[in-house]
Amino acid sequence: MSSMKIKETPLKDCYIIEPTVFEDDRGYFYEKFNEQKFEELTGMNGHFVQDNISKSSYGVLRGLHLQKGDHAQAKLVSCLEGKVFDVAVDLREDSPTFGKWFGVELTAENKIQFYVPRGFGHGFSVLSETAVFAYKCDNFYNKESEGGVLWNDTELNIDWKLPASDVLFSDKDKIQPTFAEKNF
Repeated sequence: MSSMKIKETPLKDCYIIEPTVFEDDRGYFYEKFNEQKFEELTGMNGHFVQDNISKSSYGVLRGLHLQKGDHAQAKLVSCLEGKVFDVAVDLREDSPTFGKWFGVELTAENKIQFYVPRGFGHGFSVLSETAVFAYKCDNFYNKESEGGVLWNDTELNIDWKLPASDVLFSDKDKIQPTFAEKNF
């Protein structure tokens, strides 16, 4: 059976997951997720209760979002079609990597997944004509628990891999608080 490789990132408790892909002239097969292997390799809870899919066009930036308190969510994200630049920001004040961000390119071709634990802000920018993005969440969404940080916060200084003039975002994301305002 297939296996996954787990790579640590510069952010504490964030992981990149690379599947073993079996290809032949008929196509490919890989195990996208295995809860037992994930927990064994990371020591993190791998039980997910909600799957979400979004489709976006080039330049769309979704983020930085999180769920606070009892409704905090860990996410396992991947790109099923196209290419995105996915970003996590450590918002856990007691963490050694608090206030740091890390980004990784997720594509349909590389099949990489990115694990973003609870207490992190999360967002992505679409680098291809369109992208289909998948999120596995370990807690249910709760509108009253939404938090976030402004996508272009100068203290975080995230490089979204897009010219600022190409960025498209929601009204909600235009008015997110800054990192210093701590809406997390």
